[in-house]
Amino acid sequence: MLLTVENLRASYGLKRVLFDISLAVGEREIVAVIGPNGAGKTTTLRSIFGIHAQREGEIVFDGQDVSGNSCFRNLLSGICYVPQGGRVFRNLTVDENLIMGGHILNDKNEKREKLETVNGLFPILGERKRQLASTLSGGERQMLAIGMSMMLTPRILLLDEPSIGLAPVLVPRVMEAVKNINQNFGTSVLIVEQNARQVLRISDRVYVMKVGRISDTDKPEKFSSKEELRKVYLTEVREDGTRGGEGEA
Repeated sequence: MLLTVENLRASYGLKRVLFDISLAVGEREIVAVIGPNGAGKTTTLRSIFGIHAQREGEIVFDGQDVSGNSCFRNLLSGICYVPQGGRVFRNLTVDENLIMGGHILNDKNEKREKLETVNGLFPILGERKRQLASTLSGGERQMLAIGMSMMLTPRILLLDEPSIGLAPVLVPRVMEAVKNINQNFGTSVLIVEQNARQVLRISDRVYVMKVGRISDTDKPEKFSSKEELRKVYLTEVREDGTRGGEGEA
């Protein structure tokens, strides 16, 4: 496996939000994590990448223990994280954003080649290269955010809710872009996504999270029926009486 997470725990202050999360992503795999809001999906990605420091457990990437790595060290090792919401530099042009995504590349020729590669992956970015990112549509900003990460040609891409805030007609386009990245670049993908029906179409395996725990894992076909999806997003009641699905995602 390219990425293995064992017994990952995470907290916010004294509040535990992840309980012994174990998952794995193989070479050239797309693995989805689905579940209700508040299940801990975003915290899982942030913990793997090193943003969330209050965590325990073992994270192994490409045979190396990276549990204590900073975000920057993880970036250098080939792990990229794209947060939800299409976060880009709105006052910079599309090309300037992409160049910022490859800021750790020292070779100008390499930067130029990567820029051409990303524009080939997302032709709309090439057409909009001189436009400010603030003038892009939501779907275009999301593609730009993913494009910025691809400037480094990561071994694995951690994607957090790439469809959030997008018009329904744009969601399949973003999912198709993720699939293209996986197939054309060999990049493994660990994707957290609320739009289960769309992400199931591109995934090789699926983990279901509920209330900070992995509750199920299988091939995407298992979760494709309405009944199975209803079970995935069924709100649970914790022992303290609060309802799963509230709070942090």
